[in-house]
Amino acid sequence: MIALMIFGMIAAAGVALLSFSVKAQGAGAVALDDAGALNRTASILTADLAQAQDRPTRDVAGTLLPAMTGGSGFDPALRLVRAGWSNPDEVARPTLQKVEYRLNAGGLERVAYPELDGAAPLPAALLLDRVTWVRWRFRYQGAWTDSWQGNDRAALPQAAEMTLEREGGATYRMLFLVGTGAPRAGTPPPRIAPTPGPTGATS
Repeated sequence: MIALMIFGMIAAAGVALLSFSVKAQGAGAVALDDAGALNRTASILTADLAQAQDRPTRDVAGTLLPAMTGGSGFDPALRLVRAGWSNPDEVARPTLQKVEYRLNAGGLERVAYPELDGAAPLPAALLLDRVTWVRWRFRYQGAWTDSWQGNDRAALPQAAEMTLEREGGATYRMLFLVGTGAPRAGTPPPRIAPTPGPTGATS
């Protein structure tokens, strides 16, 4: 009887230890997935905003939209046109792409358009779930503003900041440079200064 009791205690301890290990592994996997989703979101936003272009667009109703719009209370929360849209199939379409970021059903979504003007959006891609709110700010010439629709001096800001809160109260702040990753539409190529020759003449 004593031996059976000791065996039962050992078995119960083993089951408890195994259960704790499984729960810890599950919690670790969730934390890793969350960290991966945050990193992917930051990477996608970094690429989109770095390649932002000064290219106004039109919606399906023909309404002219600024090159970039965004801010708290805006729907979508952020809209822009980016360069660098890869075209491996060489289909007849531009290399510019209009994208939007929306907070929908507790998740941050990215919506892309097949054409810049007059096209319906493609299906949304969920970037990050369990998001309760998102706030955008934009920086231009040393000043921050809570919304952006272009101004008299520039169609694009110089930087953008996104702050979001997820379920449980965790808050994340991400800062991005705008328009630094690709030449903006209509921008001439950089001028190369002539190199002086050995006698002072230019070559």
